[in-house]
Amino acid sequence: MSTCKNGLVIIFDMDGVLIDSEPAHKLAKERAFARFGITLPGQVYEQYKGRPDETVMKEVASSIKGMNIDVQELLRYKHLEFEKLEHLARPVPGAKEFVNWAQSKFRVALATSATPRNREAALVLLGLGDSFDFIVDASGFSRPKPDPEAFQKAMRGLGADPAECFVIEDSLHGVVAGKAAGCRVVGITTSFSETLLLANGADHVVRTFPELRSFLERALKPDSSSQ
Repeated sequence: MSTCKNGLVIIFDMDGVLIDSEPAHKLAKERAFARFGITLPGQVYEQYKGRPDETVMKEVASSIKGMNIDVQELLRYKHLEFEKLEHLARPVPGAKEFVNWAQSKFRVALATSATPRNREAALVLLGLGDSFDFIVDASGFSRPKPDPEAFQKAMRGLGADPAECFVIEDSLHGVVAGKAAGCRVVGITTSFSETLLLANGADHVVRTFPELRSFLERALKPDSSSQ
């Protein structure tokens, strides 16, 4: 029988974990800011990597003196530009295969800050539209990571206890959120270095999905008799 009998849950972030969408998101932000005559240095985008669009827009808009920027209009432009650019997004190597393997063994959830529309489009691209037992996207919570709300909603949706859950995250704020939710967190180095992920609280760090599968199989070895 599958190890879901022992209650293990894997909660995935999406952007940066399952799909490499950062280049498309960055270019969409650049184009949206350009509509307001704003050009930002590259390090600003690096600083906000993995943060929700609204957080980026609000903080950048408030930092520019002498300009009255409509943040909601800025967000609208960003979403429109991203829809034109989402063809640039690519699956993270091994992501689909890993989710399919995990789904056969455990309960799996998705907790993403993506809009419902972008979340649906990404899962179609990945071929994982029906692969998750529970999904939380931006429509399902109000406090973005590093607040743990998204992960807490996913756990409630599955009736899971934090001690049963592994969170898979690529971002520093996501790692902090997963730990704040009481989960074990595995960082994947698609966006940040192993050093930074560990410094922000990741319990373990992997570089690839085959490495993640090996880690989980080793971690669960004492329970192998129940599989």
